[in-house]
Amino acid sequence: MKIMTSGCVLALALSISPAQAINQEIRALFQPDPSQPGKNLFVNQTPNSGYCVNFPTQCASNNMFSIELPVRYSSGELRPGDDVSLQVPAGWRRLTVTNQETQDTETVEVRITGIGSRFVLSDSVDDLTGVAAPTGHDILWTSLSGWLYAPAPCQGTGLAGYSDRTYRFFWQTPVQAPCTKTAAFRIPSMYFDKIDFAYELKTPNPLSMSSGLYTGSIVYSMGPGGDFDMGATFQPDDGNLTLDFVLDVQHTLKVDLPPGGNKVTLEPEGGWARWIDSGRKPTRIFRDQPFYISASSRFKVMMLCNSQGGPYCNLGSPLGNSVQVKVSMSLPAGIDGPGGPVNRIPLSVNSWSSSFQPSLYVDRKPGAMHFELEPSAIDFLLRPGLNDRLRGNITIIWDSDV
Repeated sequence: MKIMTSGCVLALALSISPAQAINQEIRALFQPDPSQPGKNLFVNQTPNSGYCVNFPTQCASNNMFSIELPVRYSSGELRPGDDVSLQVPAGWRRLTVTNQETQDTETVEVRITGIGSRFVLSDSVDDLTGVAAPTGHDILWTSLSGWLYAPAPCQGTGLAGYSDRTYRFFWQTPVQAPCTKTAAFRIPSMYFDKIDFAYELKTPNPLSMSSGLYTGSIVYSMGPGGDFDMGATFQPDDGNLTLDFVLDVQHTLKVDLPPGGNKVTLEPEGGWARWIDSGRKPTRIFRDQPFYISASSRFKVMMLCNSQGGPYCNLGSPLGNSVQVKVSMSLPAGIDGPGGPVNRIPLSVNSWSSSFQPSLYVDRKPGAMHFELEPSAIDFLLRPGLNDRLRGNITIIWDSDV
């Protein structure tokens, strides 16, 4: 659904209700990609139809996708000098998509970047011009270049297909303005058999979106003076097109501990040898426990413990001794807290932290939980005559805040 964010060109899947109202579903998916952690884009989930099915190499080289609408635009007689002017909504238009579970809303922008069709003439170009195809198709219009070459401001794609009565074309539409061909000969009637169009999306940054399906729609009018106008004399057999957007956001939040990482032992730096051998009291008793985090969306953290004292967890023993342990957390680069990088941010018991927001997909990067005793707790534990072992259970809950 770009992401900027970023622009992405997608294709559509077709459905038609019994009332012949044309609805197109635009479905795009975001899943974090470990091989490209900085690529925060939605990916098209709908196959091409129409022009790009017939010319896949040309479309792929231009990063273009197309869909085919089963709507026919028909015209009666065209006389020499009559214009056929095509215009589509090439300017950006905005719509709102809503998460069906959280009711969060985001804005999507869409524009039409190309238009094409296969037009069918009432007679062969040989009968109309006296010259067989393909030259007959060229001289049928005053531009002497047929429909392979698009009139300004449209741009041609360099490929076309034809028979004695039909011509398939596709033009790019960089701006919203009429692109006009003028008949050089009388044409008793003609019609555009189905319509192909390409489009581009600007989607929100998926890293800031909640997981789930976001849906929304935009309606276009079809016919003379409408959004999809194939010429003043060409009437469509359907008056409206609805684009139904489905943006599927599938985030990752995973935390792994190294083997044995669920059992944390607090001790002085370098171990207890200095205290045992010389009686030199350590200034710190702590443990920095590493973990590995994968995250593509904002999340929050809560700490629980089996025994607490104020905002801290307690370590205790059957003898009745207890001390408080301070717990803080550091996160890898690419995940920010309210004040920027997360370095030893304190955690409190039974209280959710502020949200942490990845700026890109973080894939199994190292962070750390920091456990440390206050100086008063060290003095209490290392007083003469005390021989004890203190334990406690501390649980860290990671929750996707979406």
